[in-house]
Amino acid sequence: MSYPLPVRLPHMRGTAGARTALLAAGLGLTLALSPYAQAQDGAAANSGNLVQMPSLAPLTKKVLPAVVNVSVVEKAGAADDQSDDEEDASPGMPNIPQGTPFDDFLRKFFEQQGINPDHPQQQQRAQRMALGSGFIIDPAGYVVTNNHVIDGSEKVTVILQDDSKHVAKIVGRDTKTDLALLKIDNGGKPLPAVSFGDSGAEQVGDWVVAVGNPFGLGGTVSAGIISAQGRDIHSGPYDNFLQIDAPINRGNSGGPTFNLKGEVIGINTAIYSPNGGSVGIGFAIPSNLAKPVIDQLREHGKVSRGWLGVQIQEVTPAIAKSMSLPNDHGALVADVTKGSPAEKAGFKQGDVIESFNGHQIEKLRDLPIMVAETPVGTDAKVTVRRGDTDKSFDVAIAEQPA
Repeated sequence: MSYPLPVRLPHMRGTAGARTALLAAGLGLTLALSPYAQAQDGAAANSGNLVQMPSLAPLTKKVLPAVVNVSVVEKAGAADDQSDDEEDASPGMPNIPQGTPFDDFLRKFFEQQGINPDHPQQQQRAQRMALGSGFIIDPAGYVVTNNHVIDGSEKVTVILQDDSKHVAKIVGRDTKTDLALLKIDNGGKPLPAVSFGDSGAEQVGDWVVAVGNPFGLGGTVSAGIISAQGRDIHSGPYDNFLQIDAPINRGNSGGPTFNLKGEVIGINTAIYSPNGGSVGIGFAIPSNLAKPVIDQLREHGKVSRGWLGVQIQEVTPAIAKSMSLPNDHGALVADVTKGSPAEKAGFKQGDVIESFNGHQIEKLRDLPIMVAETPVGTDAKVTVRRGDTDKSFDVAIAEQPA
C-alpha cells in the first residue's frame, strides 16, 4: 500500500508533562473556589450559557460524496526498485505479526481483493497494490491526489462513495510538490465536487476536518485544529505545510482537509510517527500552494516554474555579523549560474537577496517558492545587499530547467 510519508520523531515527554501540570493546576484552582463562586457557576449553567460545540454532520454530509479512494496497481518490479527506506515508508503488504488484532482484518481485506496472503506469488501481487485518497474538484471528473500514491502505477482506479469504480487517466504529475491530477469518466453524469479555499486566511487554532481512506477503511472523517503553519519537513524544495492534529493515517495520502465552510484548504500528505500510526502530527499541502499547480496540470499536463539562477544559503547570525548586516534575514548568493537571468541582471556571489517583488525574504525557503510561483517571462524587482549598500535589479524570470 502507498501511505503518507512517515518522518520519525523521538517521543517528547516534556509537552505531556507540562499539560498534566496545567490540568492539575486548573483542578486545584477549581477546588479552591469559594461556595459563592461555585453558586455563580451553577447559576450560569442553569441559565443556558454553556458553550456547545457545533455538529460537523452537515459539513460531512456536504463534502463526503466528493472524497474518493484511489486504488493503484503498480508496475511489475516497482516495489523491488524501492530502497529500504521507501519500503518502510509505503509497504504494500503490511508486516503485521501473526496474532495481532490487525491480522484477521488484513487477511479479510486481501481476500476480498482476490489475493491469498499466504501464497508467495499472490504476496508479490499484493506488494504491487497501493491505496490512497483523493477528491473531485470538477463535476466533469477531475480528481486530485498525491503523486506518491500513483507513482509507478500500471492502473489507477478511483472508487466513489457509492462503491462504483472508474479507471482513471493520469492528466499530470508534479514530484516537487507531490501532487497529481486524475480524470475519470462517469458517462457524462456530473459528479459531486468540492472547491479550494484560501489557506492563507486560516489561522493556528482554526478547526479543520480531514476525510480519507485510512488503512483501506473507506470514507473516514476526523476533526482537529491547525497546529502550525509554514512547516518545512525537508520532503521537497517547496515545503510549506499546514500542521494539523486531526488524526490521519496510512491511506489518507491525497485526501482533503476542509475548513468549516467545506472548502479544501489542505491536501494530507505526511505524518510524524514513531510507529506508523497517528500521533496527532500530520502535514497537509496548503491549498494556496496546490491550486496553481493543479491548474497548470489541468491545462498543460505539467508545471512550468520561474527560474532566477542562483544557488543560495542561509544567512546565519554569524554570517550576518561578519558581513555587518542589520539582521539575519534574506538569502546569501553562493553562486550565480552562467547564462541565467540572475547573471544577466548583474547578480554577484556574496550578494544577500533581501526582497523579491516587494516581499521580504524572512527565511531561506521563501525565495525559491516566490520565484517558482512567478510567471515565466515576467519581470521581477529584486533588492540585494552588496557590501554596505542596497541595490535593485529588474530580472526577466525564465523557465526552470528540467
